[in-house]
Formats: sequence, C-alpha cells, structure tokens
Amino acid sequence: MRSSLSNYKIIGVDIGGSHITAAQVVPDDHTIMADTKVRLKVDAHADADTVIGKWAEALCDLCDSENRDAIKIGIAMPGPFNYNEGISLIKGMNKYESLYGMNVRKLLSEALGIEPDNIVFRNDAEAFLHGEVTFGKVPFTSKAIGITLGTGLGSAVSINGITNDVFRAINKMHDGIAEDYISTRWFQKRCLELSSEALTNVEALLNHQDTALKDQIFNEFGTNLGFFLNAFAVDEQADVIIIGGNIAKSMDTFMPHVLNQFVNKDLEVRQSVLWEDAALIGAACSWPTKTPSHIFATN
Repeated sequence: MRSSLSNYKIIGVDIGGSHITAAQVVPDDHTIMADTKVRLKVDAHADADTVIGKWAEALCDLCDSENRDAIKIGIAMPGPFNYNEGISLIKGMNKYESLYGMNVRKLLSEALGIEPDNIVFRNDAEAFLHGEVTFGKVPFTSKAIGITLGTGLGSAVSINGITNDVFRAINKMHDGIAEDYISTRWFQKRCLELSSEALTNVEALLNHQDTALKDQIFNEFGTNLGFFLNAFAVDEQADVIIIGGNIAKSMDTFMPHVLNQFVNKDLEVRQSVLWEDAALIGAACSWPTKTPSHIFATN
C-alpha cells in the first residue's frame, strides 16, 4: 500500500503556539522534500478567521496542484482536540481559544479546496515521537517515551512502530499539574518571583548576566523534569527517552539535575535529532495508515 502513495502529494504540518510549519514529505521514505518548507508566524490570540487564514496561507503554495484530490495533509496539532473529527477543544490554554468548538478540518478544507477526508490530525507530541523513532535509529522493539518542552508539555509512548499520546501534562505535581512546572511559562513565573524581571523566553535566560539566577532556575527546572521523567519511565518501563521542543535546545544546562532523579541510571536519554521536522514527518506518517491517538488528548 505504501507504493500507492507515490501517486499523492503528502504534506506534513506542525501547528505551534506561535507558528505554523509545513512541508512536502517524500512518500517512499518520509523525508522532507528539499526547498518545500514554509514557516509563518501566527497570532494564537487572533479571531478564528485570521488564524485559519494564516494557516491556509502557509499551505496555499504547497497545495497548488491541478489535481487537489491527490493531496493528502497530516497535521500535528496541540490539544485538547478531537483528532478523529477535527474539532478544536482548546480552551484555557492561552492559545487558539477562538477556534473552540469549531471543525478545523472543514474550515481548512473550504479554504484550500481540499476534500475533508484528505486532511487528518495527530497529537503534536505523538507526531514528534513517531518521527524521531522512525528516523533516530531506535531499535524496533525498544520502548521509547518522548516529551516536548515548550509553551506546553507533550508526552507520548512508542513501541513496535505504534506511537500514542499519553497525556501526562495534567499529572499532579507539587501544588498543581506537571505542565505548571515544566513549560516556558514556569520559567517566566519563576524568573519574575526571583528577580521581578519579565522573561520573554528561555533563550533570554541562557544569555542572562546574573549567573546565580540563571543557575538556580535551570537547576530547579531540571529537578522538576527529572521527577516527572523518572515516574514516566518507571510507569512505562521505558528503554529510551527522547526530548524535543525549544527548551530541549538548552538541555546541557539542566540535564545533570534531571539525571539525579532517575532510579534507573542506565536509562538512555536522547536529544531530538530532527527537531521541528520530527512533527512534520510524524504527521505525514498518518498516511496511508493513521495510528490512533487519544481523541481528547492535550499538551
């Protein structure tokens, strides 16, 4: 069945909290086709028409084909989201609230002139891990768990070629849930508490002149993340952990504190090798067969 994909144009899409990235994926080996990647900034607080319009703008050139029935689009989407029906359930997440209750599949179908059945959705953390496992040379029988560290916290599990979101962001941690302590907003909140300084992003903290402040915040983050990952790995009996997302690019600053929390000192931890391409490829891997994801998953 895979060979039949050569008759189609496969597009992988990654929806982030402030951007959309899309590219054509080569169907035979699921790699990104050269010079096809498009990335646009998106105002996640804009009205629904504006958001859908920006997403359609990013996809327009990629969908420029006389035979639109030959185009298949796989979208890595943050939750909460009804992935089977294509309906957004995002609410209280400080992003894309204007889409709540709307059928995103239908809206994109109309905007692009693509049949609704040719657009599928996959949880973004699930798509990330599937892309990484497929191309990161993880042994087929190894049980891999993956997380994405960014505006939110995504989590997924993969074994024997099957990858599923596991929705651990809402697990209890300290006085709240895991995502309260493992996300960009935690960095911003903690920096404000310790220094009364507004932090734009984690990269800004990396370049901060106050070394003591920087070390304290990254050390605390590493301890929180290590606590979370240790429980995740034990529960899933994992062999390998793969970490992606923008915060993962600064792993060297907090990994010693992560590893200190591990019961299994032989547990392998990998940094993403594909980064954003992982979600594009994982989303595109929804064709021809789509690994089911939890319908009401979130991250």
